[in-house]
Amino acid sequence: MLKRKMYDTLLQWKSEHKNECLLLKGARQVGKTYLIRQFGRTEYESFVEINFHEQKSLKIIFDGDKTAEEIYKRMTANIPGVKLIPGKTLIFLDEIQKCAGARTALKFLAEDGRYDVIASGSLLGLSYGKDGDKEVEMVESIPVGYEKSVMMYSLDFEEFLWAYGYTAETVSYLKSFYENEEKVPTEICAKFEALIREYLVVGGMPEVVANFAQYKDFTKVQELQDKILASYADDVSQHAKGAEKTKVRKCYDSIPRQLARENKKFKYSEVEHNATARKYGGSVQWLHDANMAYMCHNVEIPMLPLNAYEKENEFKLYIADTGLLLALFGFATKQALLNGDLKGFAKGGIFENFIAETLVKNGYTLHYYKPNDSCELEFIIEKNGEVIPIEVKAGNAPTKSLDTFVANFEPSIAYKFVSGNVGIANKKFTLPHFLAMFI
Repeated sequence: MLKRKMYDTLLQWKSEHKNECLLLKGARQVGKTYLIRQFGRTEYESFVEINFHEQKSLKIIFDGDKTAEEIYKRMTANIPGVKLIPGKTLIFLDEIQKCAGARTALKFLAEDGRYDVIASGSLLGLSYGKDGDKEVEMVESIPVGYEKSVMMYSLDFEEFLWAYGYTAETVSYLKSFYENEEKVPTEICAKFEALIREYLVVGGMPEVVANFAQYKDFTKVQELQDKILASYADDVSQHAKGAEKTKVRKCYDSIPRQLARENKKFKYSEVEHNATARKYGGSVQWLHDANMAYMCHNVEIPMLPLNAYEKENEFKLYIADTGLLLALFGFATKQALLNGDLKGFAKGGIFENFIAETLVKNGYTLHYYKPNDSCELEFIIEKNGEVIPIEVKAGNAPTKSLDTFVANFEPSIAYKFVSGNVGIANKKFTLPHFLAMFI
């Protein structure tokens, strides 16, 4: 059983919420359903699950009068043996995008407050107009103020270490080097650099991590990742509308090629010769809304708020799970990375994707800064009321762009992630990739 940080979020919601349902979002197969089941069966005396994809007949519970009294009455009439215990029951509404009545009813269930309610679903980031799945229903009224929306991702590196058997004490020990700006002992640094390469290859999809933690079989990892990628292709076929199906697939399949270039700015011409934003812009947005890829926009000026200075048509795209990116690159690339033999721009793209994924999971919005062809910072983030620059190196090369940024804008700190050890020089804080989880 994998330990997930989201479980603590669920516990906090359970203890603090008042007249509020929880809506758990996230890409397919990141572990939402499994975690909520575990939470419901462990923390409540009674657990009721309705999956609107598998139990279409139960949509009748949310037809007609939306008062909590009527809904719960229809629930007892349509689910044999259901136990509803005030204050001790969790009701789980899964694949809620397929039942508009249930989404609307969250307001009335929250106001009633007798039972806790968690809703979840895949591709909830898509608007109804973009969704080609005929079973997805347009919601008449979003229960604003009555649902707390939380995003769940695949396992981060810390959760990966837990799956490996490392304890919270080990993670705290690693964090001490970050906090104290001290070098990690050489043997320990080498060990966790090897572990970060394994994490890049395995990724954070729960099924893959659980299997690898038990069997340590990279061949099986590729098989499971290929299965997930096939399910994503099915999602595109089911949910993207009309001609968008092919265009979304083409955009997604082009991301590894784009990240393997020196200039990793997303180019529509890499998707199709002479392609433009007019033809493929909606497809890129679809991938972002579906949480299959992360957009990282260039900014004109590195000032707060960064989103006010975004260049709309200058962005990079990252695969939402670096393990899936490696699966798209193929087994030979994985082998070379694990053995330390990988060369070229693809290696830089892989580590850049990992840092992007880590930043998103830590709650940051992605931006980069490229004012001209001779200067580019892979990321800039908003932290503690200022803009902080981040440079990412697959090895440990010089950082001309970072030095220029520090000289021009004088941030309180600047991060450089490398295959190496901790170092500090003026405002530049050099860190091994495996300490990125503490940013």
